[in-house]
Amino acid sequence: GIQYWAEHQDRHWLIRSNAEAPDYRLLKLPVGESGLDRAVVLEPAREHVRLMEVLPLKGHLVLVERSGGLVRIRIQDRESGLEHTLKVPDAVYELQLGINPEYDTRELQIVYSTPVRPSATYSYHLDSRERTLLRQTRIPSGHDPDRYAAYRILALSHDGVEVPLTVVHRRDLPRDGSRPAYLYGYGAYGDTEEADFRTSWLTWLERGFTVAIAHVRGGGLLGEQWYQDGKLEKKANTFLDFIACAETLVRDGYTSPDRLVIEGGSAGGLLIGAVLNRRPELFKAAVAAVPFVDVVNTMLDPSLPLTTFEYEEWGNPGEKYFFETLLAYSPYDNVRPAPYPALLVTAGFNDPRVPYWEAAKWVARLRQNQTAEAPILLKTQLETGHSGPSGRYDYLREIAFEQAFLLWQLQDL
Repeated sequence: GIQYWAEHQDRHWLIRSNAEAPDYRLLKLPVGESGLDRAVVLEPAREHVRLMEVLPLKGHLVLVERSGGLVRIRIQDRESGLEHTLKVPDAVYELQLGINPEYDTRELQIVYSTPVRPSATYSYHLDSRERTLLRQTRIPSGHDPDRYAAYRILALSHDGVEVPLTVVHRRDLPRDGSRPAYLYGYGAYGDTEEADFRTSWLTWLERGFTVAIAHVRGGGLLGEQWYQDGKLEKKANTFLDFIACAETLVRDGYTSPDRLVIEGGSAGGLLIGAVLNRRPELFKAAVAAVPFVDVVNTMLDPSLPLTTFEYEEWGNPGEKYFFETLLAYSPYDNVRPAPYPALLVTAGFNDPRVPYWEAAKWVARLRQNQTAEAPILLKTQLETGHSGPSGRYDYLREIAFEQAFLLWQLQDL
């Protein structure tokens, strides 16, 4: 259960490890020594701070960590012992190290973006703290980031836990519930949905949508415990967090249920299926891409390539406790007669992760139980796998197709 990454610096190993530190700590061990019990702790474990990456340089040590859901880069001068944190101007953003192959350097390459500012690569001088723009992604049709606001709010979930919700919209957006909103979620494997720039979301923003990312439990935004609190027997937290985020958007006037559309893919498709079973009236339309929705049957079949590996995430339904746990939320097994919103489900015929028949079975059962007039559509692509089309333009056409479906459902607004 111990994970570690080792970097070399001046006849020592710098080891980032989760030993006695769920969100990692930094250890120093002389080359030739073995055993973490002989290591010196350089950076101890800190509550609510996740050490994500370590970059040793000749004159500096660069630490990338996440605190309060935001990434920060700390830079330590090895000669003076002084430390500073790289400053960023925005409330929400994505910040990461760029390509830094040189050990003996006084400059650091970083990559920065926000939900409204396209990705930019900078050279950051470690001594003067000045930055030089090296590359800026441009939007050919034109884009003014100052027209938009991007920030984070909190949604109160069923158990009193506050769930971060990244919100993006035009600055002139009225907060009277009259505008549509697009809510995205994933919430599995400890993966973090970054608040980065996505060109395809300009479609929503230009049309006056609020775009939101629900950073639900099961993801990794707030560290290892945030992940642990949304997996195995605690998986229901993921779904209830998402519902809380949707209710917050409605309550705070960003949108209303007849103007709220949602999307998720793969494990995020499971999320979509689970929340639709619980609260179908809360949403106008949804897209579930290659959704993992036949959870019990799939996890009972060890001949599938990922089943046994996935026991760590979902549990082994060969055990009675986990069988009952999975059965309680499996989207396919919990479909009931209800007024489901309009739904587009996609599948890939060559998908090795989520077999195409999961989507087909789910759609068939939904259609049998649909009590509303909203359509439930299935699109199975015979040439693709789990990640959709591989060609650049085919990929963009797929995004456009999904967006067209959601806009079709909102055309009466």
